Amino acid sequence: MLPELRPMWWESGMGARAAASLGTVAIQLPRLIATALAIAWRADRTRTLTVGLATVVAGVSAAFGLLATQKVLIGLLAAGPTPQRVTSALPALIMVAAAAAVRAGVGIVIGYAQSGLAPRIEAEVHRRLLETTSLVELAAFDEDAFADDMERASRGTNAAVFLVDGAFALIAGLTGLLSVAVAVIVIHPLLLLALLVATAPTAFASLRAGQQRYRTYLAGSVRRRRLNLIHQLMADRKPAPELRTYGLREFLLGQFDRVMTAETRIQLDLARQVTTTTTIGSVTSGIATGAVYALLAWLLLQNSLPLSAAATAVIALQAASRSLATVTFQVDRLYTEGRHFNDYAEFMTRAAAEIPDTTGASNAGPLQELQLHAVTLSYPDRDTPAVDHVTLTIRAGQTVAFVGENGSGKTTLAALIAALRTPSSGHITWNGTRLTDLDPAAFRNRIAVVSQDFHKWPFTAATNIGMGDTVNLPDRDRIEAAARLAVAHDMIEELPHGYATLLDRTFADGQDLSGGQWQRITAARGFLRHSDLLIMDEPSSALDPRAEDALFQAIRDRQGHATTILITHRLANVRHADVIYVLDHGRLVEAGSHDELIAAAGRYAELFTMQARGYGEQQK
Repeated sequence: MLPELRPMWWESGMGARAAASLGTVAIQLPRLIATALAIAWRADRTRTLTVGLATVVAGVSAAFGLLATQKVLIGLLAAGPTPQRVTSALPALIMVAAAAAVRAGVGIVIGYAQSGLAPRIEAEVHRRLLETTSLVELAAFDEDAFADDMERASRGTNAAVFLVDGAFALIAGLTGLLSVAVAVIVIHPLLLLALLVATAPTAFASLRAGQQRYRTYLAGSVRRRRLNLIHQLMADRKPAPELRTYGLREFLLGQFDRVMTAETRIQLDLARQVTTTTTIGSVTSGIATGAVYALLAWLLLQNSLPLSAAATAVIALQAASRSLATVTFQVDRLYTEGRHFNDYAEFMTRAAAEIPDTTGASNAGPLQELQLHAVTLSYPDRDTPAVDHVTLTIRAGQTVAFVGENGSGKTTLAALIAALRTPSSGHITWNGTRLTDLDPAAFRNRIAVVSQDFHKWPFTAATNIGMGDTVNLPDRDRIEAAARLAVAHDMIEELPHGYATLLDRTFADGQDLSGGQWQRITAARGFLRHSDLLIMDEPSSALDPRAEDALFQAIRDRQGHATTILITHRLANVRHADVIYVLDHGRLVEAGSHDELIAAAGRYAELFTMQARGYGEQQK
């Protein structure tokens, strides 16, 4: 399937709502409300309790206001002079005003509490997601399903806020309906049935129309993505030159017209369906409302209902309609957002299973000896192992090199040593203790990794280097010393703001660096830590000859007092290594010093000779 045709994250919740019957939605509502309240309670108990109590008070005041309104009407419609009737109705009128004031005040309290609750919910849910994803095994990110689940889970952080807001709004709507029902029962029990008959058709029609909209929206997902793609192709800067060079304007406009014509036709069909559904609901509700008015008239004629009660019933009917409109809207919203939050909750459960168990883990002491015992790593989507039964020993103070052709397993082997990946079989020990038995954070504080696939962190130059030791919070002198080792100091000083220069052009006054300059920053970050073990994976691939020579001199200076694993294709830079390990298709095929491997006339000698010959031919 083409990338632009893949289902998007926001459609999963809508799909669940479109597929669910109204009965299913009704059954799920209590669970969704309970989930929302639990989220809010964890985020801020005081505000959650405030909103809950205020919502109840609002409902009670609404019922009180309706009953007070009836008393006002009784006073005004009673026999006698007008001043006397007004005086008689005045206490009830004060109660109506008081109920209205309470509802207004409660509304302010609810708005204030919810405005403070929303950011706390988002912060807690989002932080929990980040805490979890930053602990999972690196191997989890290799799985497409994990990446898709994480994308949907990220939507769940916003869904949590919407879920809580929707739950409180739904509770408010239901409370309003309940208060009206209570007031109507007090006026006349028969009016409750009439109220249900008058409002139920509209509610059913609204929910049904919402389901029709969801289904049509999902069916049009491919068309919308195609329209967005065409918009990008015709309005963005990057494709603009080729669009003009090849005269693609008419072609793309033709694509737009075909897709838009289909979309317009479908939207017109939807409009007819929704109009039909809502019209039937409105007509049915209108007939039922007429029947309610007829019932009120009959009760009046039978002297079973005073005129004041009938007038109050009409007001109650209007209030019930407003509350019901809120309820039907929030039901759809709550179910949809609940589905998104379920994605979040399911991902958190799955991700938790990918987090290593550090219970009883040991601290890693200073490196004395690192050993690999028949270590194998197989990726799920490959037939052959990336690392195949490798056994080797690295001692403190040694400089060790991993060499081999592309795909030989060098980088994967380094990732295993750095505990970024877990062997499929075999094990690795640090001073005789398996890496899996060491505390991951304590172990990683003793190593530094300079990766060939480095990330360009959007921070200042100083921060980019200082990130190499977030435990000891390095000062400026340490940062500059590390930069000098990586031949980065002079380059950084030439930036507009020196070490304070932001290395991201998307921000104001930000700067971008060349590949070689970024590589120096990355190497400086590795030098900063003064680690027991420094792993450098292709640290000079983008450096100029002068910078490369200075960098490898800094690496050679570590020899004898700090341990270094060096991975590079430039074999002239590993001649000084104590031991050179040669890999081929994941297997360790040779090991020894440079002189020993040249004398053995094996794979290393072949690769070194080929490279040396190339340099010799360039010099001629």
